Amino acid sequence: MQGQFLIIGSAVVIALIIVIVILHFVKKAELKYYQNKVKNLEVQRNMVASTPVLVELSKVEPIIKNDKLEEKYNRWQEKFTDIKERRLTIIDDMLIDLDVFVEKRDYKSCGYRIAKAEIEIYKVREAAEHLLEEIKDITLSEEKYRAIVTKLKTKYRSLNKEFQDHREVFDFMQEAVEMQLENIERRFLDFEKVMEANEYTEVVHICKALDTMIDHIEIIITELPDVLLMANKVIPNRMKDVQSLYKEMTDQGYVLDYLNLDYNIEESKKNIDKIIDRAKLLDIEGSMFDLKTMLEYYDSLFVDYEKERLSRKLYEETIVDFKKRLDKTNELVQDVYNQLDDIKNLYDLNEDDISVIHEVNKILVVINDDYRKVVAKDEAKSTPYSMLNEEIEDLSNRLTTMEDDFDQALKSLGNMYDDEIRAREQLVEIQEFLKISKDQIREFSLPVITDSYFVQLSEANEAIAEVIKELEKKPIEIKVLNTRVDTARDLVLKLYNTTRDMVKTAQLAERAIVYGNRYRNKFEEVDKGLMDAEKAFYKGNYKESLDISIKVTSVVDEKIYRKLMSVYEK
Repeated sequence: MQGQFLIIGSAVVIALIIVIVILHFVKKAELKYYQNKVKNLEVQRNMVASTPVLVELSKVEPIIKNDKLEEKYNRWQEKFTDIKERRLTIIDDMLIDLDVFVEKRDYKSCGYRIAKAEIEIYKVREAAEHLLEEIKDITLSEEKYRAIVTKLKTKYRSLNKEFQDHREVFDFMQEAVEMQLENIERRFLDFEKVMEANEYTEVVHICKALDTMIDHIEIIITELPDVLLMANKVIPNRMKDVQSLYKEMTDQGYVLDYLNLDYNIEESKKNIDKIIDRAKLLDIEGSMFDLKTMLEYYDSLFVDYEKERLSRKLYEETIVDFKKRLDKTNELVQDVYNQLDDIKNLYDLNEDDISVIHEVNKILVVINDDYRKVVAKDEAKSTPYSMLNEEIEDLSNRLTTMEDDFDQALKSLGNMYDDEIRAREQLVEIQEFLKISKDQIREFSLPVITDSYFVQLSEANEAIAEVIKELEKKPIEIKVLNTRVDTARDLVLKLYNTTRDMVKTAQLAERAIVYGNRYRNKFEEVDKGLMDAEKAFYKGNYKESLDISIKVTSVVDEKIYRKLMSVYEK
């Protein structure tokens, strides 16, 4: 027991030691963390203090040659003194306080004060860097602006050479361009003067002015010759070509008023005058775009002219074909329309069939009227051929649609006529089948004809009579007629098949009995069976008679049925 207590006690002691050690290291790490934070803030503070503002200020002092620069120099010194003697001192005090709180392990207060110190250092650093940039803007001005002006001079010389090499293309604008080039040269001289006087605030404005003026003269030298060429030669020549072709085509009968050519030419001349007036002031902004737009318009007129030529050719071809189609359709529709009463007397037309024909006739009247209007426009020379062509194309499409509707109506009438002709042809065929059936009955004198056969014969005769009755009616009801024909055909074919089967069966039965008679004297069973067959035959039971005769005869002759069929087929 003592050993166990000793072990437990040792474990507790070791655990306490471990906890104490861990707490020690945690506190040590936390202390080191805040010490590093304070140290980092001190480094940032020192970096702000080491900003080379004094070095740059020392560069400004020798170049002060005017009141403005001196005023700036004094203001910069005041700002730097404020940063160094007041704002950095405040930061130093904050860092000293932080050291005290870290030593006391008051980490809760440390967090807030570190954040406040970071903000203050950030503000001071931004102020110092901004001050340094302002000073460098002066100390580096000469180098920076001379580099800018050197590039501008190079560009200017290139543009000036371009102008001098091609002076003639600038026409009456040579003097105005030269004056602008001289203005630029004067601005270069102004730059040298202000640089000599160290008036760097003015240098900025001169550089911007030079940049703007050179960009402008570049546009002038690059685009002005093209503007003058298009305004004075290209577009006026294009106007003449367009007007000449316009007159030529109007003399040939083309209607081109819709192009408003005279008005558009006058407006173009006004715009060209405005462009030239602005060019004299070296203002050509947007001029090239306006001139290109004018040129595109006049070029598009040639496309319109060609369209009119093609439209005229197509119209003259189409109008002839359309007239032929229209005359043919008028004749056909009028013919059907005139016979409509007779057709209604012949056939039982429904309201839809009649309304379609009436509607077609109305549409055709409108198409004829519109066609006459198109021809009148052509004769009056009041409408462009492109519009006439569109109108005749629309008429052609409408006529095609009307023809389709009319063809559908004619097809319906044609189907009625075809049904009537087919009914008459089928009546002849049906009557022929009935005649064949009657002839077969008369040709082979059967001892007995069943009542059911006479019923079928009567039904067939009545059905044929109904067909004849329908064909004689005025107007004919096609649907009823077709039903009557189908019924008559089915009944007559049924009678025909019944007659053929009955006659064939009777013939075979008779031949079977005749063939079996040769075996009556020798075979009592054959004689008895044939007597039963004969009784069935004379009662009209021909199939039963055939079955009995074949059955009894096949006892002595197995090939009896085949022999009977071969004789029948011959």
